[in-house]
Amino acid sequence: MKKNILSILLIISYLSAFAQLTIRVTSVPTNTPADTKIYVLGNFNNWNVNDTTKILKRQTDGSLAITFTPSVSALQFKFTQYNWTPPEGNAQGGVRANRTFTYNGGVQTIDLTIDSWEGQSTTGSTAAANVRVISNAFSMPQLGRTRRVWLYLPPQYADTTKRFPVFYMHDGQNLFDRATSFSGEWQVDETLNTLASQGDKGCIVVGIDNGGGSRIAEYTPYRNTQYGGGEGKIYAKFLVETLKPYIDANYRTKSDRTNTAVGGSSLGGLISMYIAAEYQNVFSKALIFSPSFWFADSTYTQVQQRGKQFGMRYYFLAGTNEDATLVSKVNQMTTLLRGLGYTDDEMKTVFKSDGAHSEWFWAREYGEGYKWLFREGTSATDVGKIDTKVKVYPNPTDSVLRIESSENLAFVNVEIYDVFGRLMRYEALRSDKQIDVNYLKSGTYILRGVRAGQLLFTERFVRY
Repeated sequence: MKKNILSILLIISYLSAFAQLTIRVTSVPTNTPADTKIYVLGNFNNWNVNDTTKILKRQTDGSLAITFTPSVSALQFKFTQYNWTPPEGNAQGGVRANRTFTYNGGVQTIDLTIDSWEGQSTTGSTAAANVRVISNAFSMPQLGRTRRVWLYLPPQYADTTKRFPVFYMHDGQNLFDRATSFSGEWQVDETLNTLASQGDKGCIVVGIDNGGGSRIAEYTPYRNTQYGGGEGKIYAKFLVETLKPYIDANYRTKSDRTNTAVGGSSLGGLISMYIAAEYQNVFSKALIFSPSFWFADSTYTQVQQRGKQFGMRYYFLAGTNEDATLVSKVNQMTTLLRGLGYTDDEMKTVFKSDGAHSEWFWAREYGEGYKWLFREGTSATDVGKIDTKVKVYPNPTDSVLRIESSENLAFVNVEIYDVFGRLMRYEALRSDKQIDVNYLKSGTYILRGVRAGQLLFTERFVRY
């Protein structure tokens, strides 16, 4: 009896050794980055996106392949990049149905090709090979929406010892690919690849698609009586609190503020100005092309109120014939910034007589703006702290902080940041010098006092 059982087990073991399926991919889309890991996921592993055993390996003939023993015979599967960002698409870059295959046991090999990545049609596409879509439906929890997000990785990214600055840009569908743009493309990838070939150190560019019908709302922090709007503050929170942490966690970034920029044109320039002024602890550079400052005078009020907390670099561009008020509106902003203490080394304004409110103009000028913002030399650093003597207590605290100082703290604004540098509260210091922190979760925080753009003090405290 024992011999029979042993014989059966040996037979099963023998058959299992020769029950293998090899899935081989002989061709991938031309815009697939060389370092991309390609997975095959299906009903044989419960579509588990974290199953690293299903990553295809490069073969000596250049193909990609994986060999395994399926747990089911009627296979359904699909190729994908990490975490479905993105999955394979059909020949036009649209959604592809699951692949099917009947595995009959034994040793079998199937050769397949990947036509495209979903949302990245290679038909008429002008996107360079180092541009990818990291998600066609990236979650925007602050707004209850999803959005396509693009990623440009510099050629030097292949060197795994290097980290890179990050440039966050709006109207993502217009940045890299003529096939997805609604009015031409900026040719950001072509410009940066050319600069890289000339010795530029490179940067990562994250492009966020505009929301179509919600574009005006998301790119405007304030409402306009004629055009509405007003969701820009929430959109900015999405960029700072959701998208940036994701990018920093998944790519080799230089995540500090001196290596982080934001930029856009038109309404994208408006929201970039707001973000740069509001989140000076996160960004140190802003590219502002043909900005729609006309949308709301509150734009200037916000910049005035935020003041100069850190050194910054602002690059303004406009065509002199774009709009009757554009040049004066840009000059009004730069005058305001100078009044706050920004120097000519921190601001550059370019007016072009042939400039138009159009992608071709912004594409032509993008390289110069990028080079000025990311140039070597004087860095955009903290403006420095005055030696103001303060006492912050009780510390730790459960609900209220109190500030004592022998110096006058009139007109001081207080800011509270978490340990990740995210702004949790910004408000004028009350006359009783008390700060409500009851809304904060338990943890360690940074308290900053700022007046007229000058940092007065920084203190660490614990909320228990």
